[in-house]
Amino acid sequence: MTQGPRARPPVLCYHRVGGPLELGVTRVAESVFQRQMSALARAGWTTLTLGEFIQRLRSDGSPVGGQPAFLLSFDDGYASLAERAYPILAELGFSAVTFLVTDFVGRDNTWDVAYTWRRLRHLDWDAIARWQGRGFEFASHSASHARLTWLSDAAVAAELERSREALIRRLGPGAGRAVAYPFGARDARVERSALAAGYELGFGGVHGNGSLLNLSRAPVYMWDVGDVPLGLRNDSLGALGRLVAHAANRCAVGTSIMRGVRSWVSGVSGARTRHPAPDT
Repeated sequence: MTQGPRARPPVLCYHRVGGPLELGVTRVAESVFQRQMSALARAGWTTLTLGEFIQRLRSDGSPVGGQPAFLLSFDDGYASLAERAYPILAELGFSAVTFLVTDFVGRDNTWDVAYTWRRLRHLDWDAIARWQGRGFEFASHSASHARLTWLSDAAVAAELERSREALIRRLGPGAGRAVAYPFGARDARVERSALAAGYELGFGGVHGNGSLLNLSRAPVYMWDVGDVPLGLRNDSLGALGRLVAHAANRCAVGTSIMRGVRSWVSGVSGARTRHPAPDT
């Protein structure tokens, strides 16, 4: 659980903490999350703000005073975070950055396929502002959680710009510093668009390329139940965990395909409604 003297600070990525069971893999039990965060705090780990993280990246990345530190992040911004995750972190003196799907703030997650019996609710702006006031940070997960690598240049720019503008308007300029690409999907074209939109940092999947606009993160999925999340381990088990997480992340392409199929079916149904077939 040590951090190399010149290593970039690790970044953990959670999605859901507690709440209803799902058919997917992103839900981590609340008891597991609390145990992991408590174990890290006891071991001397601290969390970084985005500003501190950027400072580490621009220096040699070494821990201050030998104290290990990591950036804790959440994707999607589900409302249950304010009930189940943020209070645990606040009690431990930890902070986190939550990447928001800005078009869906305060709404149900209809951007996703239905992994749960009922649609999940996202944080609303009032809750986001309250937790921002307590030291938690918020950033962009795009406007609609579209797979950016499948979009045209204009659509990518619109997704990134619209999300950043909403965050800055609601939360101030600091909220426009970073973006986490939906599904971790990015390429050089998406990175250029993120830079043009004004982002300083871009977070991809398990394997980044080292640039500030393609930084790696270690997802924490349902099977990651040890006291130390696999993304913070430097042993063979940690390497295996990152490999499995990368494979699971790649499998998320199914969500994008299902969304495409759903949009196509909706479009066909709409066309038939507008232009019914003639009677024969």
